Amino acid sequence: MNELFYKNSLPHLVLSALAWLYVYFIALTSKISVKGGGTLPGIYTIWHRQEVLMLYLQRNRNLVGLVSKSKDGEYMARIMRRFGFSFVRGSTTSGGFLSLRSLIKAARSGYSLAITPDGPRGPVFKVQPGAIYLAQKAGIPVIPCACALSKKKVLRSWDRYQFPLPFGRIQTVYGAPFYVAEADDIHAKAIELEGVLNALTEEAERLLAE
Repeated sequence: MNELFYKNSLPHLVLSALAWLYVYFIALTSKISVKGGGTLPGIYTIWHRQEVLMLYLQRNRNLVGLVSKSKDGEYMARIMRRFGFSFVRGSTTSGGFLSLRSLIKAARSGYSLAITPDGPRGPVFKVQPGAIYLAQKAGIPVIPCACALSKKKVLRSWDRYQFPLPFGRIQTVYGAPFYVAEADDIHAKAIELEGVLNALTEEAERLLAE
């Protein structure tokens, strides 16, 4: 775990530090409301576009995330490390089986996991089978999460990534544990989890508007 591929890269060092400081700045200047529990052991799962504030809310809680081996992934790996996360490098397109095996091993060793099930390249709002497979084989539930921002810049990325802006309101919602049994169909459970995550997103947006 915690492997860096661009160890001598000054841009990765500087920009990841600035991003870490910025997330703290957002958290300190925003009103954050949280519904539900965020401390249960499990696989914390949120849509890729909503992930930024979850790094802050789940900091220093013994979580292991999956980060791609790309140059962009290197930034996220360094940011996660600053927030007290551990990480495994890989994705569904590069080293997928080995990275899943490493995550299962981490879960069985007592770590919780952090997954964006439609990342890093989409399709948007589509749960890839890896998150369901992890829950099934590691024997821990998915903890679905959603986040809504009153002040944000929506980027022109594949998922319309939500970049938080300061002095706003943030609503986070944690759903009930989502269990996957050994006999469950992975595809069917993926579709079911998509519905749960979309419903939580709608709930977060509704609570934010109240």
